Amino acid sequence: MDTSNNTQHIKQIFEAMRKERKLQKGLEKAQVKKIWQELMGDTIDKFTSNLQYHNGVLTIYLTSSALREELNRGKQRIIDRLNEHYGEQIIKKIIFK
Repeated sequence: MDTSNNTQHIKQIFEAMRKERKLQKGLEKAQVKKIWQELMGDTIDKFTSNLQYHNGVLTIYLTSSALREELNRGKQRIIDRLNEHYGEQIIKKIIFK
């Protein structure tokens, strides 16, 4: 039995189900949260009180105003890194609150 063929077949089924059942947005939200934690590390993540993603806009609530200002200066770089890690251009804007 060719397992690579079966794996490809399962992936195609999953992709079709995801699109058909409109699971894409929920999966994106979960992935964005996971990627934020991975890329920004524990130090920044511990100052992140909430993270919301909706229609290309990532809103990040921070408990440190100094960190918020610092991250605001590097917004585009953060957007680029998150999108690169995700593999698609899903984040168009970041809002730090």
